[in-house]
Amino acid sequence: MRILLTVIFALICGPAFAGDLTVSVRDNSGRPVRDAVVTVRPNAGVPAGPIRFSWPLRIVQQDVQFQPYVLIAPVGGTVSFPNLDRVRHHVYSFSRGNRFEIELFGRDVTRTHTFTTAGVAALGCNIHDQMLAYVRVVDTPYAGKTNAAGEVVIPRIPAGAARLVVWHPQLNARGNEQAYTLTIGAGPGRQTATGDFSARAAVR
Repeated sequence: MRILLTVIFALICGPAFAGDLTVSVRDNSGRPVRDAVVTVRPNAGVPAGPIRFSWPLRIVQQDVQFQPYVLIAPVGGTVSFPNLDRVRHHVYSFSRGNRFEIELFGRDVTRTHTFTTAGVAALGCNIHDQMLAYVRVVDTPYAGKTNAAGEVVIPRIPAGAARLVVWHPQLNARGNEQAYTLTIGAGPGRQTATGDFSARAAVR
């Protein structure tokens, strides 16, 4: 299902960096979509060196759920999995390129896993079938996740041609994502992505 994407950029004189890019993600009824991951990769490339984000690389097991539901992690990033439940958990992913398994561990124990391949790791628990979460592993520092209002701000993207990707576990498109080419201007920008988010979220 193709997403309709409207891009509006205000072009002003300025430095090589654009202003903040605000992205709004909506379903076909206009409702905001939470936990959609938006990434931008400039054609000129991304800065050299490790990618670091402001949020913790952590998925907590609490109330027999994974929290958060969607986590963005950089390639090479190590994610911690603290168990705050009174029961044991067994974390796994069967996703291509991001297969791993953390065998049973109990309360107040933390295990870790390093993600080395860009893509998605769908997480499950071998003990509790209702537990489901996703790690979106990215190779660009220009990434963010929509909030309850369906919006995310990605700051300081270099001006020029770029590739933008919207991903969500329920986006009804191949790989649960849709990619676009666009040109980032030298000023602040705003764009809205609207699509079909009726697909079933799955652990594989």
